[in-house]
Amino acid sequence: MAHAIWSGSINFGLVTIPVKLQTAVRTNDLRFNFLHKADEGRIQNVRRCSLDGEDVSYDDIVRGYEYEKGHYVILSDDDFQRVNVEATQSVDIVQFVELDEINPMYYDKPYYLEPEKKGRHAYALLREALKAMNKVGIAKVVIRSREHLAAVKPNGEALVLELMHFADEIVDADHYDLPETEKPHENEMKVAKLLIDTMTAKFEPDEFHDTYREQLLAMIEARAAGKSLPTGKPKARKASNVVNLMDVLQKSLEQTRAKHGGGRLATADEEEKPKRASRRKKSAA
Repeated sequence: MAHAIWSGSINFGLVTIPVKLQTAVRTNDLRFNFLHKADEGRIQNVRRCSLDGEDVSYDDIVRGYEYEKGHYVILSDDDFQRVNVEATQSVDIVQFVELDEINPMYYDKPYYLEPEKKGRHAYALLREALKAMNKVGIAKVVIRSREHLAAVKPNGEALVLELMHFADEIVDADHYDLPETEKPHENEMKVAKLLIDTMTAKFEPDEFHDTYREQLLAMIEARAAGKSLPTGKPKARKASNVVNLMDVLQKSLEQTRAKHGGGRLATADEEEKPKRASRRKKSAA
């Protein structure tokens, strides 16, 4: 059984729901060590002063904030303790908001909230109420000595605590050179929608794999077993000679339909001809 990060409670109004905070995601990154090429000895990190070139012991290292180039404010452990937030072991919901009001970019990292036995009924009540009203709880929570903004959201049978970025951490899109809002050409929009519709499928997360990690791990296992893998670089996607966006969209449609076992797709103009003929008949009538 997974070890809880902490045991505490969800608090809103006068309601207290005892819960355990559990990890919801795990990283599968492969870990590598830096070694000396000649003898495979592990490389050690050396703490060395940039001014006198001397190695420095951990006891002689302090933390400083560079407020100007080359000028620092030195902070002691006591200084950090003075501003350290109290670890209350609680998820304090301060308000509820519509789920659709929150830009997904604010979400960062999810955790599961697992109810203690005596809190299961209240836990289920909050979960179902949030589902019925399409709302989430906005909360403050302290994890590992840092206060976070978070959202309490229903996810299936679970309540999930999703850590959020603060507003000043989100880079405004105005910082970048993006195209202005414009009305697309009618035919281009029609074919783009057809292409999106053709490529639309139910999201099955188990169908997606970290192929880079799988291939890298296979190579490592083969090397460890004294085997070698065939060399070769993946072929780069060939550049298209088509410069007309409409032609690219139409070609994409045809390839997508062929991939899914369909035949040639009608062009946007061909699809429009029967509609125009129908409109003319109605006008003549």
